Amino acid sequence: MIEKPSRNSIRKRRHLRVRAKVSGTAEKPRLCVFRSNKNIEAQLIDDVKGVTLVYASSVQMKLPNGGNCEAAAKVGALLAERAKEKGIEAVVFDRGGYIYHGRVAALADACREGGLKF
Repeated sequence: MIEKPSRNSIRKRRHLRVRAKVSGTAEKPRLCVFRSNKNIEAQLIDDVKGVTLVYASSVQMKLPNGGNCEAAAKVGALLAERAKEKGIEAVVFDRGGYIYHGRVAALADACREGGLKF
């Protein structure tokens, strides 16, 4: 009997397709989003050197409920603030294979309000 692929394996395949086209540089890093049931995290990555430039997560901020849209917006605002401190203004958005909806969209909107362009 053939097993049905899990939602996460389908997401990972979708993410690989996106990653084939999206890459970050030092001037325009990749804003990568990871979402779990309880938390959300985002990082700016320079794919040329393979280093993380800026990182923010609901775990790091010690939010009581990191799995909702409010927490995602706070993480996005913090990420944008830290990116501004490092002199980063433009990014390439990588939604990590997730649907652009809910927490992922809230994080992206907060980053835009914080001054990041994508």
